[in-house]
Amino acid sequence: MRRLRVAIVAPSLEFLGGQAIQARRLIDAWRDDPDVDAWLVPHNPVPPGFLSHARKVKYLRTVVTELTYLPLIFREIARADVVHVFSAAYTSFLLAPLPALLTAKLLKRPAILNYRSGQGPDHLKRSWLARRVIAQTDCTIVPSAFLVDAFASFGIQARPVPNLLDLERFQYRKRTILGPRIISVRTFEPLYDVACTLRAFHIVQQRRPEASLTLVGGGSEDAALRALARELQLKQVNFAGRVQPDEMPPWYAAHDIYVQSPRIDNAPTSVLEAYASGLPVVSSAAGGVPAILTHGEHGLLAPVGDHQAIAANILRLLDEPEFAVKLTEQARATCSRHAWSSVRSEWLRTYRSLASSQAVAVGSSQALREH
Repeated sequence: MRRLRVAIVAPSLEFLGGQAIQARRLIDAWRDDPDVDAWLVPHNPVPPGFLSHARKVKYLRTVVTELTYLPLIFREIARADVVHVFSAAYTSFLLAPLPALLTAKLLKRPAILNYRSGQGPDHLKRSWLARRVIAQTDCTIVPSAFLVDAFASFGIQARPVPNLLDLERFQYRKRTILGPRIISVRTFEPLYDVACTLRAFHIVQQRRPEASLTLVGGGSEDAALRALARELQLKQVNFAGRVQPDEMPPWYAAHDIYVQSPRIDNAPTSVLEAYASGLPVVSSAAGGVPAILTHGEHGLLAPVGDHQAIAANILRLLDEPEFAVKLTEQARATCSRHAWSSVRSEWLRTYRSLASSQAVAVGSSQALREH
């Protein structure tokens, strides 16, 4: 049987983010697979308001590239059996997924919309165009039950396929002695509220002066976050900058607690990576986070924007290391459903179903014409 040809339309790793990381992991996993030949059709749209002046220049170049890239999108989709389109919300949806979905429909190629943004509920509420396009797409896949429910509230059926996690890259370490070495891996944008993490760390450091915080990431709030760290007179805060996904395992290994405080989120890969590495997780209960982290079972949750509750949860872990170990062991057990052996079967079944449906439709159309 011929391998299914799958064009994966997604951002490249030039712009680090959840979409790009998951797309790259998926393509790498399909490499040399006997059933699927998958390749990347890259797009890199980023809303200008999220960029510094220097990066806006780069963004404008990206927009021009997008416009001149349409013929390439057309050609790549034309040679595919199935089109797998990664999508975020708002402007990003208009710049990249929408043209790809329309091209797939024009060329009569079955398309999957792999929608991944925690902003999905607000996006669907605001955009009639998004609701209509998604409702007419052949298949909608999301990485969490949170988005399944959000789409259902608008009458749109979506099916969950978990994020892919390369468990061989992350080494689980049982931390019987838990040090106050804290790490957070989030983009420095308003919706991820890294400032809340800094304020929580301020409280922690008052109790544990030896505590350290490493912030991996970058974004439009970089300067403001550095200024806040100085204002709070924080010590031992390391702004590590952006780190490539393949280089992340040693960063988790060098720390003991993972913390994040987003206002909006879906199913963050960084939380899963922390699970796989043996770090207890403290997070705000934003969006889809409670769907992958049950409070008191896989980690600890706090109300959105509540830095005092975040700090209290960190201090509880430090005061109760045996409880922290229990959380990490239970969290690690959930990682198996994100392994390639599990995720592969989900995607392969979806690809084959769409390709078969398309073949039947084409055959019926030809039969009608011949008749």
